[in-house]
Amino acid sequence: QLQLMQSGGGSVQAKGSLRLSCTASRSSASMAWFRQTPGKERAGVAAIDIHGKIQYVDSVKGRFTISQDNAMTTLHLEMNSLQPEDSGVYYCAASLTDIGPSLYLPFYTLWGQGTQVTVSS
Repeated sequence: QLQLMQSGGGSVQAKGSLRLSCTASRSSASMAWFRQTPGKERAGVAAIDIHGKIQYVDSVKGRFTISQDNAMTTLHLEMNSLQPEDSGVYYCAASLTDIGPSLYLPFYTLWGQGTQVTVSS
């Protein structure tokens, strides 16, 4: 059974940086980061697949970087130039099926415990 354990996050002022990490108990085919804010659905932020293909939501392009180790067991999200609207609970997600670098939530069946990111203005 694949398990995901997240670390990182916290509070930072606007224009600051944070790094999120997610360690999996085994490799997966696609991994992603999602963000959820109060009253809103969980939405995809960045995704990467086993072939190294990457996709970002438009709002984080040029500021966030998703990366993984070669074994596809550790996922990172480097977040720079953070803005208050980047705040939320971030979840890592994994799919054992190769779905490409998808940001479509229903494709993912395995989830981390979530970590809070708070950006103050």
